[in-house]
Amino acid sequence: MISNCVPVSVGASPTRLLSDKRTTLSQVRQIHAYFIKTKLITHVLSVAKLVNVLSQSSVPYDAVCVFVHALSGFHDIRGIEFLVPPTLKACGKSCAFEEGKQMMGFILKTHLWNDPFVTNSLVRMCLELGMVELARSVFDKMPTRDLISWNSLLAGYLKAGQIDMAHEVFERMPQRDLVSCNTMIDGYGKHGLCELAEEVFMDMGVRDVVTWTSMISAFVLNHQPKKGLCLFREMLSLGVRPDAPAVVSVLSAIADLGFVEEGKWIHDYIVSNNVLDSYNFIGSALINMYAKCGQIENAYHVFRTICHRRNIGDWNSMISGLALHGLAREAIELFQEMEREKLKPDDITFLGILSACNHGGLMDEGQFYFETMQMKYKIVPKIQHYGCIVDLLGRSGCLEQALEVIHDMPFEPDVLIWKAILSASMKHNNVVLGHTAALRAIELAPKDSSCYVLLSNIFAKMGRWDEVSKVRLMMRKRGVRKIPGCSSILVDGEVHQFLVGKAMNVGYNQSVLLKLEELACKLKSEGYEPDLNEVFLDIEECEKESQLILHSEKLALAFGLSSLPEGVPIQIVKNLRICCDCHKFMQLVSEIYKRQIIVRDQNRFHHFSKGYCSCRNYW
Repeated sequence: MISNCVPVSVGASPTRLLSDKRTTLSQVRQIHAYFIKTKLITHVLSVAKLVNVLSQSSVPYDAVCVFVHALSGFHDIRGIEFLVPPTLKACGKSCAFEEGKQMMGFILKTHLWNDPFVTNSLVRMCLELGMVELARSVFDKMPTRDLISWNSLLAGYLKAGQIDMAHEVFERMPQRDLVSCNTMIDGYGKHGLCELAEEVFMDMGVRDVVTWTSMISAFVLNHQPKKGLCLFREMLSLGVRPDAPAVVSVLSAIADLGFVEEGKWIHDYIVSNNVLDSYNFIGSALINMYAKCGQIENAYHVFRTICHRRNIGDWNSMISGLALHGLAREAIELFQEMEREKLKPDDITFLGILSACNHGGLMDEGQFYFETMQMKYKIVPKIQHYGCIVDLLGRSGCLEQALEVIHDMPFEPDVLIWKAILSASMKHNNVVLGHTAALRAIELAPKDSSCYVLLSNIFAKMGRWDEVSKVRLMMRKRGVRKIPGCSSILVDGEVHQFLVGKAMNVGYNQSVLLKLEELACKLKSEGYEPDLNEVFLDIEECEKESQLILHSEKLALAFGLSSLPEGVPIQIVKNLRICCDCHKFMQLVSEIYKRQIIVRDQNRFHHFSKGYCSCRNYW
């Protein structure tokens, strides 16, 4: 009977069928019925195989039920040490707290307490159920602890976010293996302790692909993309074949840096090594990389030619990429195409669409899609969706409406929402609301310098210099330092960085300043007047102009014009929002010098060409 419903040869034994990966859940349940009918349910080892399969299924609680029902019918319990671990695993996966506690009591009353395989499974079950303290208690009382015991506790602490306890366990381990070190590198990286992750990495005598991937990911997560990219190159030079997560991490690093040359090389590597065929999500990472490197056409080409049409992640990456470049209408058209393809959007899809509407200033469309996600697709908005709507309304001047959205939210506003109100208040000269929003933002993020700077700028814009001094004094007392503007440009394969007022590569200072002076004179002869309102300092106008001309993006532009051949686009990456004066400066340079200029600031892309910017002066 069984052989007729299992896709293997006729006459195969039921226990052997349980080892066949092609066996379906329905067939496993038929085998269970067969065990009951033939009394195999009274044989511990047979039940162990059945429970092991069920513990890995989509309904792990079935395995717990099988164990409970079979336990009372066993002739003897020899071999039960093979049955208990998968049952514990099933308890953990199915969140069966009470059954898990009963299993623990059963173990403590039998010889199983002396079996490391069983007690290690018990520790893992406690951790899976979130009972970290109980897991530690079991670990401390175990008669025998092996490397698996230590690794299980280590991974459990990291999963629970208890990095200090994980560190303590790691330091106390009598011995470590690859699993221990890889787990700790990953944990340190995810908790912002990149230096400690690097220490573990450097101390390892033997590394595998997971080691390299974990370290690369740690660098990328902790805003050190250059180090991540260098380590990826070293990995390849040593003959280590990267896995998909390593490729995704290095694409993310390149996206952070914003320069596409390295990305194209990685793309070639992916194609030549057939990496894309094995892992669908790499397509999404490629789209994201090209979009964040200013190559939205290449991102679109990847989407249309090599991505999987049914993969929602690819559509989301493309919509978000279009949003980043201010191509709101195109993002909406792609969303509508997605609907025609009968693909169901998720919360990330709508975050991309709302972001596109925000960057494009499409207030009506943004409100429409905010309602659509809830009414049509039954998606509950997250705080990020509310943030987009608040920002859209605020920048459009509808501050009261933005405040109504905040009031009606089902949760408390975060610092980003108050910063959106603060920025809108700055734009629309609402000092009272700006002051309130700033205080709320500072309360939530007391070390975020941008909150103080925006408040200071509002007061400066209104000429209230005493208030400006108070804000700056507050920053000094709290040890908060303003993040300086920094712009980067890639020339001859090297990234050159410029801070406000100076080049980080000091050898270029004089030539860059001379070129910048030439640019300013040329633009002034064509009607350019510096926007002194962008200098929020109580100084003379001539000093304001001197401050303004030394903004980091202008320095990078001057260096690019001096260093790059005609016809080559000048691409600049800035860590902060581009100011109005620099924006106007770029527009005029693109027209007068007939150069294409691409600037990626903190929020979006600006494509300058022939005196026009892709943002249509809305950013």
